[in-house]
Amino acid sequence: MLATTGSDRIHDNSIQHPSRSFMESAEARLAVIIPTLNESDSLGALLDQLGQQRNIDLQIIVADGGSGDGTATVASSRCVELSRSEPGRGRQMNQAAKLARAPFLLFLHADSRLTADDQLIRALQALEESIDALECDRVAGHFALHFRRSRSGNGLAYRYYERKSTLNRAECTNGDQGFLLSRHLFEELGGFDESLWFLEDQRLAERLRQSGRWITLPGVLETSARRFEKEGLGRRMILSALIMNFHSMELEAFFHGADCIYRNQDRTGRLQLAPIFALIHRLNREAGLRATHQRWRATGHYVLGHAWQLFFFLDVLIDRGSTGSRQPFLRLHDHIFRPLTNFAPFDYLTAALTWIWYRVSWARFAFVERHRR
Repeated sequence: MLATTGSDRIHDNSIQHPSRSFMESAEARLAVIIPTLNESDSLGALLDQLGQQRNIDLQIIVADGGSGDGTATVASSRCVELSRSEPGRGRQMNQAAKLARAPFLLFLHADSRLTADDQLIRALQALEESIDALECDRVAGHFALHFRRSRSGNGLAYRYYERKSTLNRAECTNGDQGFLLSRHLFEELGGFDESLWFLEDQRLAERLRQSGRWITLPGVLETSARRFEKEGLGRRMILSALIMNFHSMELEAFFHGADCIYRNQDRTGRLQLAPIFALIHRLNREAGLRATHQRWRATGHYVLGHAWQLFFFLDVLIDRGSTGSRQPFLRLHDHIFRPLTNFAPFDYLTAALTWIWYRVSWARFAFVERHRR
């Protein structure tokens, strides 16, 4: 049985008031919110793990966006709360957060897996200790990741992503790492952004980073590599970089112009990148020469600002230890490379190199994808 045993309760936009149960009387320290959309194959294992967590009372809420499979049945069979809303991960989690009674919230993806039966109490204690030590309540935590794979290959790339998930640099904090924060702070931040069907995690993470602090929690969270495996790891890396670049310049037309930018796990497949490159070309042509020039300069600035990832990759390459604490190349970037290149001429140079890469990559993907049909 789960730590939050009690009668099944289903919530929609009008909160229902079921009969009193153990779930309502227990003083839960942590509310775990799990957004779902057709996650019946993954959800049960996570709920079972949550039920095995020691020394902590949990309120568990499955935030469903209209699943057409057995997701609701899986939630009901484990006697957890079910919140129903229109699809959209940000909307789903915001709706579920309104039902939380615990002082702290943990947002977990359905394909996440815990790696210890005391992981959540240790994480909560670490967060509370950091809040006390920093004398600041604007602190949130995330876990380091380990990818659960169904096939071999790309070991170095996965190791890089796992090491990157331990960092607390800009754009390194994603929803699949789990977000742990106080309910008060979540409400103060305004919850998750609901304007897009994704990026809600990045937007909340960076809002917090501007006025608060992220910490890496003890313990590791396993996550499925199924999106990388279905879409192609290299292609997903390229698309993710494009997404974050255009997100940084607030180019909303890019996100509304391509329906394949983000697909739910049950509908994803191998990415077709040639249409994405064609969309970028069309948007620039429609915007005119001056706007295109500004976008390319902004892209150069963004790419140069993320050159630290190349240096960090070298650190991962030479350090095969489990902690990844040795980071000489990353320090080289931060203390020497970045100060020396943080000037407009280097933005233009990087923009030119990125433009060449863009044209070559577009031609290559167009050729490959045309001949695979």
